[in-house]
Amino acid sequence: MALSLRRKQLDVIVRMLHLNQQQLPNGGEGQGEEEAYKLLVMDPPCVSLLSPVLKVGDLRRHGVTLTLGIDRPRQAVPDAPAVYLVRPTPSNVDRIAADAAAGLYASFHVNFSTSVPRPVLERLATACAAAPPACAGRVARVADQYIDFVCLEEGLFSLAQPRAYVALNDPAAADADITSLVDAVALGLFCVFATLGVVPVIRCARGGPAEMVAAALDARLRDHLLAKPNLFTEAASAAVASFQRPVLCLFDRNFELSVGVQHDWSYRPLVHDVLGLKLNKLKLPAEKYELDDSDKFWVTNSWSPFPKVAEEIEAQLAKYKQDVDEVNQRTGGGSGVEFDGTDLIGNTRHLMNAVNSLPELTERKKIIDKHTNIATALLGHIKERSLDGYCDCENDMLVNGTVDRNTLLSLLRGKGTKEDKLRLAVTYLLSFETPPSSELEQVEAALRESEVDMSAFQYVKRIKALNTQFAAASGTTTKSNIVDWAEKLYGQSLGAVTAGVKNLLSDGRQLALTRTVEAVMEGKPSPEVDDYLLFDPRAPRSGTGCQFKGPFREAVVFMIGGGNYIEYRSLMELEQRTQPSKHVIYGATEILSGAEFIHQLAELGQKAGLGGGSSNIPPGAAQ
Repeated sequence: MALSLRRKQLDVIVRMLHLNQQQLPNGGEGQGEEEAYKLLVMDPPCVSLLSPVLKVGDLRRHGVTLTLGIDRPRQAVPDAPAVYLVRPTPSNVDRIAADAAAGLYASFHVNFSTSVPRPVLERLATACAAAPPACAGRVARVADQYIDFVCLEEGLFSLAQPRAYVALNDPAAADADITSLVDAVALGLFCVFATLGVVPVIRCARGGPAEMVAAALDARLRDHLLAKPNLFTEAASAAVASFQRPVLCLFDRNFELSVGVQHDWSYRPLVHDVLGLKLNKLKLPAEKYELDDSDKFWVTNSWSPFPKVAEEIEAQLAKYKQDVDEVNQRTGGGSGVEFDGTDLIGNTRHLMNAVNSLPELTERKKIIDKHTNIATALLGHIKERSLDGYCDCENDMLVNGTVDRNTLLSLLRGKGTKEDKLRLAVTYLLSFETPPSSELEQVEAALRESEVDMSAFQYVKRIKALNTQFAAASGTTTKSNIVDWAEKLYGQSLGAVTAGVKNLLSDGRQLALTRTVEAVMEGKPSPEVDDYLLFDPRAPRSGTGCQFKGPFREAVVFMIGGGNYIEYRSLMELEQRTQPSKHVIYGATEILSGAEFIHQLAELGQKAGLGGGSSNIPPGAAQ
């Protein structure tokens, strides 16, 4: 059975909403007759993780009448139970203790989104003990739920950890800050696998954040497995019976930088990049829309090139008008047809069919209107910014390794936002190992003419210089110090970029990331992954135990430093073309648009003293 992260996270949330009962009313489908209504209190991170999996109507079906923010003033509802879903922070437990002491609700069912540290749990207990005697009695349950990740769809999740790329690559970053971030990423991944109920085999390249996260997650899983029973006890017997465990492939964003900045011509990446899709929700000036698996048009067309989407909208609108005309004709509403009373049964049947078809027609019209509005908004940006030109030029560079200098320079001097031009220029840098110096000077001059901040461009240029130095070195020195990882890491990443992106759109748009994942899952000797590290939390620490290298039917691919929809699509295509079929889940510290990622590159460039001035790029938020 394929890994089902979203469904399992939803199961945990539903059980939590039903006060952690093992047997849920109506099989967990909705409100039981004898079940009390309740309130749901959350902090902002937990609102984000709940939002993509449960809508307001779903919450009402599970007996939730009010959803409240823990950091907002709240009125007492002393006769109703309250379910809390919050991160285990000192401020949150202080607020819970204060609410219990004040008797805001009849009972308190406290759920932490991840494991609660002992000092925080003791803080809650101490505060409740110091309050009036009734306070502790109101706290009915305290539970760790291990759901601290945002599951955007069945095969896509985010840890919602913003600016991880900046934090990990900041030249001034302290070791303690990097270690703290690595531990936070490892904890988020632990939540993912605790929810799935499986212990993965972990593979990653040597050096850098990927190895650090792998080691931290391996240690956390090993420590947890020492307890009996544990979160993986039930799943262990099933895994042994099937001899199947998933592989976790860990990557760092520097592995393939160009995918993070390039423009894309498919509907979903365009909506995310241009219109700001966030948590499966889209805000346009006049409307708000949800874009998830409940929208069949979105599911079917979101990976199609934008022109095909526009054609499909027109085709569906024409079909809708045709169906409406047929209904009107059948009911005498058009073409001069009138009921004469001679065929009462036939006329009644026509009317009944028309009435029955109305809800379906109304829903179709609603979907068509939604995507017409979205496509119209996209088209305005495409024309205003010449986005088709940017996509074509970047594809030529990344796929064919060629560039028309006049086209490149005219785009850099013409339409488009400053971040559009910066992304094109960075893609140019990453597409050619040694671009002609005269051409490079013209690119830089064109950027300055358009008053584009050069920080990100100069930062990537420095990465390339480090890469060249590393390639020229003997390569015999091993570097394990956190501060020294950059040179080795950038050598790896740029090697992957220059070797891998030539096939960006050919061969089913297979990225270097996807080729590497495929090689790991096949488990056969491959120069791309032969030197990858292997961590098996179930094997003895001595390393003499099982060193299982595949093949694997299931994989979780995780990008440290920010992922994107382009990589997600490439991995989905890997799923579809492999026989026997494989199942891949893609996750990242955050899902970034190209504009958001170029801002992080610019920030690093500024921290390193490169470029200058404001980048004029809005810093987007994590999802």
